[in-house]
Amino acid sequence: MAKHWVEMNDGVRLRTWQSGTAAVDKFPVVLVHGGPGLPDYLEPVATSIDDMTQVHRYDQRGTGGSRWNGLHTVARHVQDLWQLIDAWGYDRVVLVGHSYGTDLTSFFVRAHPEHVAGVVYLCGPFVGPWRDPTRTAEQARRSDSQQARLEALDALTSRTDEEEIEYLALSWFTDHADPDHAWDWAMASARALRPINWTMNAQVNADKRTDPLENTIDLLREVLPVGSSIIGGAEDPRPAASLRRLAVELGCDVTIIPGAGHHPWMERPAEFGAVLRAAVSRQVDPAR
Repeated sequence: MAKHWVEMNDGVRLRTWQSGTAAVDKFPVVLVHGGPGLPDYLEPVATSIDDMTQVHRYDQRGTGGSRWNGLHTVARHVQDLWQLIDAWGYDRVVLVGHSYGTDLTSFFVRAHPEHVAGVVYLCGPFVGPWRDPTRTAEQARRSDSQQARLEALDALTSRTDEEEIEYLALSWFTDHADPDHAWDWAMASARALRPINWTMNAQVNADKRTDPLENTIDLLREVLPVGSSIIGGAEDPRPAASLRRLAVELGCDVTIIPGAGHHPWMERPAEFGAVLRAAVSRQVDPAR
């Protein structure tokens, strides 16, 4: 995968990768990672589809190799995504967002529908009253001692490196349905994705609350490209029922993969790959 830095209009350089081969008869795909405050982690998703078209991914500003300190807003991150697409020389792209990346994708579609040829949502966006059932499901996967330790680490004003890794692993292992691998996967992610930009996390989440997606579902439905899809995991602690309801409201397809959690390419790679490739193939073809 080729790595490049792309300069934004304020001088910030965003780290990007591209793989696959550009084709005049296929729209390119841009992957939008979750967080907010994490760097990109979607290379396994890119490699599952980059034989179909050109695939781009990037570290959002303030994360990974895209270093920046400043006030994070949804509008700034939407602007970054458009500037990347423009710098790559595209007019229209297919967006594939994961987790919070589905929120950012939705905000982008609202702002720039003319530049979006298709959308694939992975494990999101979640709207409505989904947080309480998610917390309940997460706590059910933790032992009493794990829950107590997580709360103790969360209460600290600062954490050592090892405490931060433990905190992230305790927070994230519940995303996985496979109990034999969940902890190891979470520990590997905690080590690989640090440092988390907690300031970005707080600022973006606060900004999202001023303009919640659930208040503009009708608008999103009007501008969402025909053939857009939602893919989720049946064992994601976030409720699959919420994705099914949203699919009805948006008028798009939805597939919930049995036995998969919040990162379905890890637990059900074959099933996920088949569903994703089918969704992408429907949307990268301009003649569809």
